[in-house]
Amino acid sequence: MRTRTPIAHLFANLIALGLTVAGLTVGSMARADDQRTSAVFSISIRGLSAATLTLNGAAMGQRYQASGTLKSAGLLGLVKTIRYDAKVEGRRIADRAVPVRYSETADTGKRQSAAVMAYKAGVPQVKSYAPPRPPRVDDIDPATQGGTVDPLTALYLILRDVPAAKACAMKLTLFDGRRRSQIMLGKPAKSGDQITCAGEYRRLDGFTPEDMAEKNRFALSLTYGQSAKDMVHVTEISMDTLYGKGRMIRQ
Repeated sequence: MRTRTPIAHLFANLIALGLTVAGLTVGSMARADDQRTSAVFSISIRGLSAATLTLNGAAMGQRYQASGTLKSAGLLGLVKTIRYDAKVEGRRIADRAVPVRYSETADTGKRQSAAVMAYKAGVPQVKSYAPPRPPRVDDIDPATQGGTVDPLTALYLILRDVPAAKACAMKLTLFDGRRRSQIMLGKPAKSGDQITCAGEYRRLDGFTPEDMAEKNRFALSLTYGQSAKDMVHVTEISMDTLYGKGRMIRQ
């Protein structure tokens, strides 16, 4: 799941955003009502249009599911076609989101790949990866990653509607099949109908020494806007990337 394209790095950082409310469990998912999510975001790097992200999700009873597509656009789309597609199915146990099966396909313009992760009692298992990847000394054993969530579950949790009182207090550990990372948000500031948060995305384990030396902490901020009575959703994400400031704006 590794590539050096700018949009792939931005996407890898953005999808690491998941939700946990302080005082609740990681991957918190309210059970009050069934909920559907549909959103389109434009992504830019250093002010230049780079990609679009489409997300659809639903929480129904004891289950949730989501699908997402990221594809190159704007100036990047004129140079090359890059596309990521992912799907996830999972369970809602108490107030937690627990993935059951995650799959993704990727086309970077130079390389195509497909991967599947399944979960047993919350522990990820890499079922397939094509083409096969040679092992690395810094690889993480998936059996040690119980309680983490996949990239799409994280993305779905952060972008769906949440009660205004639960915005901004976030901490999540993410495992993508090879790498472990973490997102933390806090410091909520309200202005009118908007709430902003400051935070950080951090690489933890499974990254190469070169990756860790290059940069392992990325500052970020989220802006929430009102979506319904007492509910908000993310309208903008801004974060540092290896290629300059990245922005993700809800359309």
